[in-house]
Amino acid sequence: MWTAKHWKDYRLIDCGDGQRLEKWGAHVLVRPDPQAIWPKQDEALWREAGAVYHRSSEGGGKWEIKSLPPQWSVAWRELTFQIKPMSFKHTGVFPEQAANWEFIADRLARRRGKANVLNLFAYTGGATLAAAAAGASVCHVDAARGMVTWARENAKSSHLEAAPVRYIVDDCVKFIKREIARGRRYDGIIMDPPSYGRGPSGEVWRFEDQISPLVELCTQALSDDPLFFIISSYTAGISPQVSAYLLGTNVQRRFGGKVEAEELGLVVESTGLCLPCGGTARWFAER
Repeated sequence: MWTAKHWKDYRLIDCGDGQRLEKWGAHVLVRPDPQAIWPKQDEALWREAGAVYHRSSEGGGKWEIKSLPPQWSVAWRELTFQIKPMSFKHTGVFPEQAANWEFIADRLARRRGKANVLNLFAYTGGATLAAAAAGASVCHVDAARGMVTWARENAKSSHLEAAPVRYIVDDCVKFIKREIARGRRYDGIIMDPPSYGRGPSGEVWRFEDQISPLVELCTQALSDDPLFFIISSYTAGISPQVSAYLLGTNVQRRFGGKVEAEELGLVVESTGLCLPCGGTARWFAER
């Protein structure tokens, strides 16, 4: 399991009974987590929470706010992210993805000269800013205008507002087709597609139906000497090995290199165990 490191302001204090107890900066939150099926370790710790997200039996849910500002910031390495309690339990950051940000920084450090990176389904820009901080030019694409605006806020918080990042609101599939037609090529590609979603014009996305043709398309958008290709997935029932197979049959077959796949995890302070949090497959050039 690849675990997130170098968080300055995030801690997974405890988890159990279908929930996780997290500290985001100065604020403690309780959020649902279907993986945490074991008992909680210390009930007293859970009383410190300033907000609890309650699931509804009819789907979705809502926050019970006890003591929480509408927005605050947390830091990972030199990056700073704005945190806001959102619908569907989210906060604007998936902390386990720091394992991928570490990988991105490491691969870019091996490159001589400027690298061009494409981040699809880019959300609030964690991977975008990790790549920009490592010196890359980045194209950040997400179908949700609000998420792209939030990514710009995070860039400003991280003092990267002047970094060479293009922020694009668009359907990712349509965008990559146009990039291929325009002859634009990328040294690194990152994608974290949802299980299900809709584009700006109502385009429907289903991971299991569309991930394979998207990877085929993106392989055409790689440069002649690419560095990496990352696929993250939180889709239930999809193993990281599925994404690894797609990278192997598309990217590795053409460029050589290596493919690896693992679950992403967060270390639980109360037990020292790791909470699984989705999976990632990575292709990278062996140099």
